[in-house]
Amino acid sequence: MKESRIFKTTIGGREVSAEIGGYCSHSNGEVLIRCGDTVVLTNVTMSKSPRDGMDYFPLGVDFEEKMYAVGKIPGGYKKREGRPGDKAILTSRLIDRPIRPLFPKGLYNDVTVIATALSVDYNIPPEVFGMLGSSIALSVSDIPFNGPTGSVMIGYVDGEYIINPDSAQREVSRLNLALSGTKDAIMMVEAGANELTEEEMLNAILFGHEEIKKIVAWIEEIQKEVGKPKKQVELYHAPEDIEKEVKAYAQDKINYMFDTFDRNVREEREEEIMADIMAHFDEIYPDNRRDVADILYAMKKECVRAMIADRGVRPDGRTLTEIRPIWCEAGLLPRVHGSAVFTRGQTQVLTTATLGTISEAQKLEGLDDEVFKRYIHHYNMPGYSTGEAKPLRSPGRREIGHGALAERALEPVLPSEEFFPYAIRTVSEVISSNGSTSQASVCGSTLALMDAGVPIKAPVAGVAMGLIKDDVNDKLHILTDIQGIEDFFGDMDFKVAGTKDGITAIQMDIKIKGINREILTRALEQARQGRLHILGKMLEVLPAPRKELSPFAPKIVSFSINPDKIREVIGSGGKTINKIIEDTGVKIDISDDGTIFVASNDSQAIANARQIIEDIVREYEVGEEFEGTVVKIMENEKGQFGASVKIASNKDGMIHISKFSKERVEKVTDVVNVGDRVKVKIIKIDEKQRIDLKLIKKL
Repeated sequence: MKESRIFKTTIGGREVSAEIGGYCSHSNGEVLIRCGDTVVLTNVTMSKSPRDGMDYFPLGVDFEEKMYAVGKIPGGYKKREGRPGDKAILTSRLIDRPIRPLFPKGLYNDVTVIATALSVDYNIPPEVFGMLGSSIALSVSDIPFNGPTGSVMIGYVDGEYIINPDSAQREVSRLNLALSGTKDAIMMVEAGANELTEEEMLNAILFGHEEIKKIVAWIEEIQKEVGKPKKQVELYHAPEDIEKEVKAYAQDKINYMFDTFDRNVREEREEEIMADIMAHFDEIYPDNRRDVADILYAMKKECVRAMIADRGVRPDGRTLTEIRPIWCEAGLLPRVHGSAVFTRGQTQVLTTATLGTISEAQKLEGLDDEVFKRYIHHYNMPGYSTGEAKPLRSPGRREIGHGALAERALEPVLPSEEFFPYAIRTVSEVISSNGSTSQASVCGSTLALMDAGVPIKAPVAGVAMGLIKDDVNDKLHILTDIQGIEDFFGDMDFKVAGTKDGITAIQMDIKIKGINREILTRALEQARQGRLHILGKMLEVLPAPRKELSPFAPKIVSFSINPDKIREVIGSGGKTINKIIEDTGVKIDISDDGTIFVASNDSQAIANARQIIEDIVREYEVGEEFEGTVVKIMENEKGQFGASVKIASNKDGMIHISKFSKERVEKVTDVVNVGDRVKVKIIKIDEKQRIDLKLIKKL
């Protein structure tokens, strides 16, 4: 018999159940979560001992999209789920980021978190239950974990905040916010928004946190009922005697290393000083090289943080709110539809924009009801951008996450498909990196789109905020436009992108046990001021989208036909549409609603193709007059009896011999011959849509 416990609560007006103990008996912790017809199974497992030589916490998180969950068979030859899609990777990141800071420092055992979507109702997305499941499974397991956390999705519809909105609400929501936190603080924020004000965004986060507090209380009750005692895992700490000796020998050297605002000088000093320190202690403690390296890392972190916290001075000499020097360039690549370079300090991103037909939109295969994605942003960061000699690799989770963030930031300002019928791809190449490359990608993409002539509603800029929080001395400093070393040694990476009027995207990663309302309020306002400064610098280079598209971009015209006529345009086996394409050289896409997209670099070819299609689908009426060409003299054994006249590209009508004149006509060729231009009038349309004409005059 299956032995399990089921715990229930209500989240966002829906009943949620967590079943524990019935499945996956070899995991350290597991939970099967149900909400409506959506079911997510989450397992957490920890290795019995630390991995040898490990100097970081090896946490692995995966969200698995099983196509059977929505009644689909995977595409491709193997018909099996392959590499995770972008949505699954982004969800894995959402699960990872709030729980990672809550494991004890010095834990080097492998820990895996695997959330599997087993059944999915499109109205109840599974992602948030993967996040929730990770917290429950870790809390009831014997794995050391300083949770629990709660997670929700927030929508904003008609001025009201909504917990875990359904598909109809998501469609009209001005906000798509993923939020995680403990009962005391916010741990993770990820959002796309349609120009929300800082106050609206802050209120959304605080609204969600109230629901999170209830969820955490529920999980704490579950933990009391069925939670396992936490394992007493040996946590790594450098020996105190070695730490004391290293600090005594190295402190002045570390201080000297950071006694410069020039990054190149600092890195030269660091290379020399670190080599000296390591060589010195290799002789004294040859088996403790890792301990010495860890102590030096902590010393460097403490030195940088003390500079900022005690003196208000940053590693490059800036004030806390000062943004690095900015310069921009647009239109540097002649054959590319749009291009731009955005440089902020030593961070530099080259972004290109490419326009294509709607059929080139990305086809999605996942667990939601979205089928195509019209706007695509890709982010690449090769090794040379940080001075590293390493081979190129396919995009990892970081690249996919940064690309999605920039994509989310720009989506709200893109013109509608009806107004601008193009698929759009931007690619950001990070060619130099010293922090905040994702937000430089947002700025570069804005300029590239404007250079391509895309009529965006408003330019978007982004900035990354940092945090140095000193709980011992009760000091708190928020940094604008953080560079790499401040991200590395700081407590927060809070990215905010938006227009002059509001926020379009947010992503927050936290390394401490959460942040509160005060920090959020200050960070959002400081980010707004920084964003406006950056926008000003961008608009000095390109104040508005170019009025003309690149000559190398396809020209696209869209128009609508009666959906019932689509089959006539396509023809049997595609014969009709293929002939139009062959004759005119255009590319044609047809939507199910009857929207036709005709693309070519030749405007006349587009006009010709459109005319042919409109001729195919037009409805003819008795009394209409046309100018046409005689294409055939019709005759039988009794002689000539009429003429066939082409009145449209795909439509002929017949003038009977009796309809050429009021007078008797002996032979049709006495009046017209093949090739003659004539003006005619429709006098009859039979049930088979055959047209009878009357000659008005010969032209």
